[in-house]
Amino acid sequence: MSWARRAERSCVVDPVANQPLAQQLQNEPLNTAAVAPLKLLSFNIQVGIKTSAYRQYFTKGWKHVLPHVSRGKNLSRIADLVTGYDLVSLQEIDGGSIRSGFVNQVEYLSQVAGFPYWYAQLNRDLGPIAQHGNGLLSRIEPIGLEDHKLPGIIPGRGAVFMRLPYAGDEIVVVMLHLSLGKQSRDRQLAYVAEQVAHERQVIVMGDMNTPVSTLLEDSPLKRLNLQPAETVGPTYPAWEPSLALDHVLVSDNLVIKDYQVLNCRVSDHLPIAVEVAARARPPVQ
Repeated sequence: MSWARRAERSCVVDPVANQPLAQQLQNEPLNTAAVAPLKLLSFNIQVGIKTSAYRQYFTKGWKHVLPHVSRGKNLSRIADLVTGYDLVSLQEIDGGSIRSGFVNQVEYLSQVAGFPYWYAQLNRDLGPIAQHGNGLLSRIEPIGLEDHKLPGIIPGRGAVFMRLPYAGDEIVVVMLHLSLGKQSRDRQLAYVAEQVAHERQVIVMGDMNTPVSTLLEDSPLKRLNLQPAETVGPTYPAWEPSLALDHVLVSDNLVIKDYQVLNCRVSDHLPIAVEVAARARPPVQ
């Protein structure tokens, strides 16, 4: 059973359905000017650890196991950042273990930033040592939500599929964190592509650990005809960004209206913010 959670209480969300929420609107022209764009943010928060140089992966690696006061300060900064968005995809969260002071970081951010819906996906359960996974925050009530474990040579990667109402239709949003190796990544992307192949409106977002050109030209995602922003900026490493590893891709009946890499250096990745809108549908002849 998949759960979506409010900040103060839990509620079951039905699994993602195949039928649109507003079937009667499918063949009507859509006035997109009257519909506000969706404000999305994707951020690998590295369980609240700030990294400012490669050497700190070793000198401060203990923070991945033990708690530290700076983690709480970083989470407060992240809460300030995410407040202005409709939907936030988080990678490398801790669901409540020693290193986070037994704080579920997704729930904490939902409460501080005022998101009514949140979900924490557990992908690597190391008991009290670490509860490693992905998270989402939403101001829009999901129609459906599914938790998927992604295939790979080394287990521990996952994706969350969420269906949202938007502009008289539905969008399936896939939030994920892909493997470092191409072989595992391609298996994961093939799985995702199969799940959303027949959906009309799709957004795929998260830490994809590869350039956008590889995703669109040399991966199973290429058959979905997804589109990136017109220009894509580097997100890693946060202290001297040179690689664009974090992406938001949309189906061709959606459009990215705005794209920014934000200068928020509280992790080893920089967050990306985009605004997504529906393209106008032509009137039925």
